[in-house]
This record gives sequence, C-alpha cells and structure tokens, in this order.
Amino acid sequence: MADSPQTAWAQRPERSNLAILRLMVWISLRLGRKVGRIVLYGIAVYFLVFAPSARRASRAYLARALGRAPRVADGFRHVLSFASTIHDRVYLLNERFDLFDIEIVGREFVDAAVAGGQGVLLMGAHLGSFEVMRTLGRKHSGQVVTMLMYEENARKVNATLAAINPAATQDIIALGRVDSMLLAREKLAAGHLVGMLADRALDKNAGGDPASVLNFLGAPAPFPLGPFRVAAMLQRPVLFMTGLYLGGNRYRIHFEPLADFSTVERGQREAAIVGAQRRYVERLEHFCRAAPYNWFNFFDFWRSAEK
Repeated sequence: MADSPQTAWAQRPERSNLAILRLMVWISLRLGRKVGRIVLYGIAVYFLVFAPSARRASRAYLARALGRAPRVADGFRHVLSFASTIHDRVYLLNERFDLFDIEIVGREFVDAAVAGGQGVLLMGAHLGSFEVMRTLGRKHSGQVVTMLMYEENARKVNATLAAINPAATQDIIALGRVDSMLLAREKLAAGHLVGMLADRALDKNAGGDPASVLNFLGAPAPFPLGPFRVAAMLQRPVLFMTGLYLGGNRYRIHFEPLADFSTVERGQREAAIVGAQRRYVERLEHFCRAAPYNWFNFFDFWRSAEK
C-alpha cells in the first residue's frame, strides 16, 4: 500500500527541504548573505521546474489561500520564501541578528505568561521561520526557546544544526522518549519557552497520535491531537506563535493567547484540548491568508482527510 500523504513527510525525506538545506548551508557559510540571496533565485527556479509533486501541492494550497488560480509567479514566490528562510537559518543560529529587521507583535503576552518564573508553551506551524523565534529570545530577554519535535525530525534537524552551530542542538527535545515530558517540565520550570509545531499529523497506524479533521482553508484537513495533549499534560499557558518572512531581511513575529491549561481540571481537559485545537486552526488559517507564501508544507495536506 502506498504511504498516505500525512505519513509520507515523516517516512521519507522532503526532496525540496533537504536538498535546498544542504546547498543553502554551503552558500551561506562560504559566499555570504548578499551573494546567497542572488543564488536563491536560481534555486527557486530549479525546484519549481524539477519538483513536480511539491509544485502541485504548492498550487493546491495557494489556490485556497489566495482565493484564485495561482500564477507561475506565485509558485516562484512561494518556493523563494521557503529557500530564504532556510538560508537565513545559518545567520540566525550564529546570532547575526544585525543582518535582520525583526518586528515583534504580542510580546506582552509572553511577558505576562512567564511573569511567575515559569515558562510558556508556544504552538506554531510550518509557517514562516521558527528559527527567528528561537534565536531572538536569547537576544532580547535571555530566554531560551526549546523545540519539541517528533524524534526522526529532531534527529535530522539536530544533524543539520550541528553543522551550523553545535550549541543549537541543545534546544531540541525529541518527542516519544521516556524522558521527553520530564525534560520539557524541567525547561518550563527554568523559564524556557517550549515550542511545538502542530500542523503535521502522523498516521495512527504508523505510530502517530490520532488526528482531528477540521475545516481549513475551505476543506477538511487532518491536524494532530498530540501537541495539544502534551500541552494539557504540561499544564502551562499556550501561545500561538509564528515568525513570518516579509521579504528581504524582514521578519514579523506574532504571539497570541491560545489556551491556559494551568487552570484546567482533569475532567475538563478533553474539552479544553478540542477548543484549543480549533482556535489554533482558526489562527493558522488567518495567517495563511495574510501571508500566503509562508506556508511550507509541500505535500497534499488535504487528501489524507478523505481516506
């Protein structure tokens, strides 16, 4: 049986992701950002032409987000935005903040959530750059952003980040291990911001958590319940997060209140999880429409909901 779309991203490498990543690391470290920005245009054209499945997925998504048939220029801009955020990872992870113009919206929500000395959970998506949030926390407030990821994703990301900045690998916790929740609780107790990406579902038969099918950009789509169950277990406030790429060297980070599991009784937990996930999908849809070229799920996101 062929892999379902919702497991394919985890079971085999995303061609565009890994290939662009390797090339961008090389260009960034050897040629610098200005030269790298020029090369990005050629890379975007290459993958627009030679990655047909990613191109089809991009067109399907853009048609929903833009509300019209996407043009070739839209597909190019989509891939270019993706490549740009990968290119910028190298500089962000090496604390070259001087290269970027970064605006923060909703910083007060983070400050309020951590006022008591405990950390806060950040729930994001493959929308924009989460690297910009991880590194910016260190520069502006001394807070560390730790990411919770599926173990295979964590292994791949750690291997890549180690080549860029070995210290960055310390900020990732692999989900599914015996000590995952213990480590996450320790990070929160130390005042860290703990982030999860909650938009990619693993098939239950492939070892993933069950998914809820919710309306997203006009059609049913699967969203994993796991991240919200983790949030409920950790009993902390949850903020929606996204670091939108605005072109050139500009980023805008958004924080918004999503849920507060610190006050939820055990008997109310399932209802709170359902409500938090629905709000998450609503906010994700809002930002996909507001910044459509920032969505970086280059696979058929909706088809698995039909199975």
